[in-house]
Amino acid sequence: MESTIKIMSSSSEPVFPASTVNPNCSKWRFKWEAQSHTSTLRLILFSSNIKPCTEITVNLSVEKSLLTVCFVEGDTIRVPVPRVLIDPEAPVHCRVFDDHVEIKLALLLPVDHPLISGLDLSEPEPEEEKLDSDTCFPFSVNYEIKKLSAMEEVHFYCKSCSTKLTKGIRLFNEMPSVDWQDVADNWFGTCCCSFGGISEQLVMKFAKSYSCTTGVCLITGASVIIFKEDLVVCEFPVLKRDQTYDSQLNSAKMTSLRPCPEEKNNGVKPHNVVVKMMINGDSSTCIHSKLKDEDKMKSLAGISSEANCDIKNHNTGCCSNNLSERFSKDREYEMNTELLDKQKIFLKGCLGDAFMLRHSNLSKDVKWIEFLCPKCSSLIGAYPCSSDKAPLDDGVRLYKFNISTCLPVVGLNDLFREYTLERMFSRQLLEAAQDELTFRTVVRDIHTKRALSQIVLLNPNAWCYSDYCVHNMEPVAKINMYPVVKLLFSANINDTELELRNVEEWVTKNQADEVFMLPSQVKELITNLEMANTMLPPSHMLLQGFYMSSLKR
Repeated sequence: MESTIKIMSSSSEPVFPASTVNPNCSKWRFKWEAQSHTSTLRLILFSSNIKPCTEITVNLSVEKSLLTVCFVEGDTIRVPVPRVLIDPEAPVHCRVFDDHVEIKLALLLPVDHPLISGLDLSEPEPEEEKLDSDTCFPFSVNYEIKKLSAMEEVHFYCKSCSTKLTKGIRLFNEMPSVDWQDVADNWFGTCCCSFGGISEQLVMKFAKSYSCTTGVCLITGASVIIFKEDLVVCEFPVLKRDQTYDSQLNSAKMTSLRPCPEEKNNGVKPHNVVVKMMINGDSSTCIHSKLKDEDKMKSLAGISSEANCDIKNHNTGCCSNNLSERFSKDREYEMNTELLDKQKIFLKGCLGDAFMLRHSNLSKDVKWIEFLCPKCSSLIGAYPCSSDKAPLDDGVRLYKFNISTCLPVVGLNDLFREYTLERMFSRQLLEAAQDELTFRTVVRDIHTKRALSQIVLLNPNAWCYSDYCVHNMEPVAKINMYPVVKLLFSANINDTELELRNVEEWVTKNQADEVFMLPSQVKELITNLEMANTMLPPSHMLLQGFYMSSLKR
């Protein structure tokens, strides 16, 4: 069915001559926009150097998925209509502005309706390539682990130049949450009695068990962590603390052979006469033989053997000062003797992959080094280090949006083909908005902590498609709208005292969320935001001092 509407503008502006208003002599752009849960589809038509004429005719062909705009001078531009369910009986609304034309169509169903997602107007895909609704982007870490583990062996490649980056990887595990310490404290509490000890034990055991080993890949939401020896054609500085690690490890084992600390002269015969060393994984723990069986039960409640002896010998209450001090000293003693330097650093919150880090993930003792492709020198990852510039935990983070899981890169079998920097950023931006209930974010340099961009979230559930209009001789392609996050942003913040002070005041006043990123990633992000801004007419580019833009999600 075709519907035609003739629009006469009420503007008193004169009609431009045909030689001036000729859409085929310049690049007209179009942008389709829609909101979730609404049944309206909006089209914006504009050109950078031509002002729309005052009289146009709009012709909609639903069967051909084509919308034609005819100017009074006889020139015509064609716009492909996206895959949506348009109401053919509804009228077409059109308005002409100074720098663009706005056309609105009525929909039978919103663009994100489940019935729309079930439609497929494109070429049929092989059955094995189709993904069900539970496995569509963004993929879950569990799904990625399942798919990668099903492969016999996985090599990772640079997405820019297809260079092989790693040896064959066969084992994949999920990287624990970066806020594991806060979770343990919130769940078990921090008191020295009852379940409080479990929190400290989990903290210590996690720090001891966390390590990158050859042949094992740890997976996070934004990256994969590879052991440095599994990378090909890459050299790192030699750790200066290898001997220190060995001596600390030997010291921890020797310490476990001596008796546990006894009570001073208190008139009570000590119970810890016999000592036996128990090896638990990679740690050595001192356990009383007499209390061995009982300690197995007490350990579930977070009570150590020494604390158990104190409870028997001192009937001064649950959280007496003597017991509290003794428990704290014992925990500090155990952690200092059993944790190596590179393990202790994790207690300071340096876990993560340097992508949108929070304050809790930063440490003054840790620096993040950009990891470049050995062939094309493009950024593919990062790793934490101390003063020696070597990977602190022997692991290098490779960002999913910079690597591929097979050749050809971005092919159908590439598990990371859908990942891009902007989609990963918008995904985590929305997660932070849901968790923190904040719609304002400041992006800071991970090295200098200086503000590089301000972002205000406007609409997390928008859909759009942008391109150039189709001329008469060009075939009309089928297009699909994609989900985006609409936002405002500021960029290129000058390093002046006044502007920096204004930004900090904005952060404080609006309780903005703060994220820290590598400067090269912020630069790429701002480039994407600026590019999306150019796909708007001049009257839509600015709002309250910020630039309008969007990011794919």
